[in-house]
Amino acid sequence: MELQVRQVAKSYPSPRGAVTALADTSFTVSGGEFVCLVGPSGCGKSTLLRLVAGLLTADKGAIALSGWPNPPRRRLIFQDHSLFPWMTVLDNVAFGLEMEGVGLGIRRERAAAQLATMGMADFAGHYPHELSGGMRQRAAIARAFVTKPDILLMDEPLRALDAQMRLVVQEELLTLWQASRPMVLYVTHDIEEALLLGDRVLVMSGQPGHIREDLRPPFGRPRDLSGRSHLELEELKWHIWSMLEQEVRQRLNPMH
Repeated sequence: MELQVRQVAKSYPSPRGAVTALADTSFTVSGGEFVCLVGPSGCGKSTLLRLVAGLLTADKGAIALSGWPNPPRRRLIFQDHSLFPWMTVLDNVAFGLEMEGVGLGIRRERAAAQLATMGMADFAGHYPHELSGGMRQRAAIARAFVTKPDILLMDEPLRALDAQMRLVVQEELLTLWQASRPMVLYVTHDIEEALLLGDRVLVMSGQPGHIREDLRPPFGRPRDLSGRSHLELEELKWHIWSMLEQEVRQRLNPMH
């Protein structure tokens, strides 16, 4: 099973002319890999996820999914939890199953089991506004995993969480992923998060985005997400930051 992104380019119209988000972007991901994407703001990371999800079409190049016996199930998790406010947590988690035609009783049973696995059974009857931000994002993750996706596309899903909740949800996410091993493409601005979560880290250039480097953090699994046992972590963080620093500073001070 494999995802192949081959020389993909994507532009958007604007009042000042076309804006090129991606140019000549190529990489391959194998089934079961957890791959993180880092890069400056505006480098096309989110665009790339939407292309892989099938929500956008590339202007040039090709995206190929091969090796699955059936068309792979793709699920996208955004920064915003995107829960429906009029639905309970249980029915939000069951929604993807409903879209797949699963009957009411079975989908609620599977959603309840997923919530129980994540220690959220007591919140099944709550509505999103009754939950903390961290709990809402955990419910969004539960909704994605309950459908047993082949490919999970995550666009900075933990960005809004505080440091303590972020660590808890990172650990939970890796536990869920380890149990079923979907292919994951995970966008983050947090270099340390990318190194601690991913089997690989794809470092993207500034706009127009393309892959500058493909790194494999030398950390085994299961991961210690505190980072204390990874002596190479600071060196790898500095290596990635050295590639991104000039472009980030240029965006902050475009006149210099």
